[in-house]
Amino acid sequence: MTLTQAAIINAVSDVQSLDLFKAIAQASVDSNILAKKIKLTRKQYYSRMSRMTKVGLIKRKNGKYSLTSLGKVTYQAQTVIENALTDYWKLKAIDSLDSSTNTGLPRDERDKILNTLIDNQKIRQILLVNNNG
Repeated sequence: MTLTQAAIINAVSDVQSLDLFKAIAQASVDSNILAKKIKLTRKQYYSRMSRMTKVGLIKRKNGKYSLTSLGKVTYQAQTVIENALTDYWKLKAIDSLDSSTNTGLPRDERDKILNTLIDNQKIRQILLVNNNG
């Protein structure tokens, strides 16, 4: 199997799969407890777990699932996306500023506004790097 970004994203692309993935990331969880917590049928549970295992996001040891190194990186990326969704309207405001940058808003003023609006350092860094690059 060739591992692709699409395969990784597909493995956590529905709400229940993402919930399973996040539950595993937050603590090494016994598979029986996990299946009950997410409220999936046995087949739904095992197909999702199999998909995440095949793409290398999770591993099972002694009946407990945990994240692989790739899973940890993917979880951090998912966390950034989740935080960005929390700041959705602030990001829309920054997009409006970017549209007006061509009309004369100095970059340092834009960056000051960005620093004021966005609390999350990772998101702020992404926006500053992508805008200044």
